[in-house]
Amino acid sequence: MNFQIAIIGGGPAGYTAAETAGRAGMSVVLFEKNSLGGVCLNEGCIPTKTLLYSAKTLDNARHASKYGVSVEGASADLSKVIARKQKVVRKLVLGIKQKLTACGVQIVTGEASVVDAHHVRCGEEVYECDNLLLCAGSETFIPPIPGLDSVAYWTHRQALDNKELPQSLAIIGGGVIGMEFASFFSSLGVQVTVIEMLDEILGGIDKELAALLRADYAKRGVKFLTSTKVVSVEPAEEGQIKVNYEQADGAGRLPAHPLPMSAARLPVQTGSARETRPPERTERGAIRVDAQMRTSVPGVYVCGDLTGFSLLAHTAVREAEVAVHTILGKEDAMSYRAIPGVVYTHPEVAGVGETEEALQRRGADYRVVKLPMAFSGRFVAENEGVNGLCKLLFSSDNRLLGAHVLGTPASEIITLAGMAIELNLTAEEWKRIVFPHPTVGEIFREAL
Repeated sequence: MNFQIAIIGGGPAGYTAAETAGRAGMSVVLFEKNSLGGVCLNEGCIPTKTLLYSAKTLDNARHASKYGVSVEGASADLSKVIARKQKVVRKLVLGIKQKLTACGVQIVTGEASVVDAHHVRCGEEVYECDNLLLCAGSETFIPPIPGLDSVAYWTHRQALDNKELPQSLAIIGGGVIGMEFASFFSSLGVQVTVIEMLDEILGGIDKELAALLRADYAKRGVKFLTSTKVVSVEPAEEGQIKVNYEQADGAGRLPAHPLPMSAARLPVQTGSARETRPPERTERGAIRVDAQMRTSVPGVYVCGDLTGFSLLAHTAVREAEVAVHTILGKEDAMSYRAIPGVVYTHPEVAGVGETEEALQRRGADYRVVKLPMAFSGRFVAENEGVNGLCKLLFSSDNRLLGAHVLGTPASEIITLAGMAIELNLTAEEWKRIVFPHPTVGEIFREAL
């Protein structure tokens, strides 16, 4: 069987590439060993946001009196929350399958392996292709903590499917995944401790906003152990786990059950071109690509987490479009200047472009404009008693370099700043855009 393009991996990069190529009339085969949608739809982005929306709804009900609304006895039924999450995932997976089928994409369920740049094996069948697109995604990184193999710990999979609330959680890793689970479980009344090796949570996010978010959750009862290294874990009585850690002040220990691990994710190695001439890799082990997502092997393209750039679904989607456009002969190039990053806690944190820390590291000339979110009338109307911050970074010639927002709905407005960065707008040019009133997005105009 010969196809114009063969795609390994049915996550955001894979299914976007398949749909784009199929709509253009190409013959496409897509290999997925688990479920269409990849980790993002089945075990990551969508499931976590579904759970977080339930937690946000509960928070809003509990604090409804601030808005003149009385809600007595607000509570959450975790089994129903999980059931709704599963229903949402099933609906979206079915939607992806229907779209791909409508585009003429042949979907093959099974683990595919690369024979060479133009042949893919799945089961006993070998598929021939003119172009090969690798979108195998990433997997959970489990740090080599002594004793971890002797205790029951959670990855994000177990955390997403758990139907009984634990009394307490010790989450190892204060990154995006760790903080989103801390947000969810603390809203449901669980005592949460976040253990982070760095001196601040949310590495890669603007440090000032990360510190503000940490302080907000600390007021709600979440405990944070930053600059803390977990040195070992061990089983204890009644199914408990002892977590042994070290800080500058000395060693410590705390009980945990269960133990969520949310340290990091790494690009997978399976299905990623193990032929006699593998693509070149970067110093960090990711597959090296050019601006058109081409690898060092002619006819082989890589998109998504395998590039090791951001491990974000929206990055993967755009990379997939660039790759297929290149195969079709359309001029296109991938730009990483304005990739948004979002933490879906309550409140949300979002950033795009440069962070102040990155600019400082390279000695760049920049200036900061900061404005409380209370300068947005819509934000004040919908966030009684809640603070927030908008932080913009400008170059010496007044062009936007980065934007960072603490306050819901940061996830929905950050693209306004991303477009200004991608289009290289000056503050004056951006300010000429008419913002609808009242919207939270007007905070950018107020800052300008």
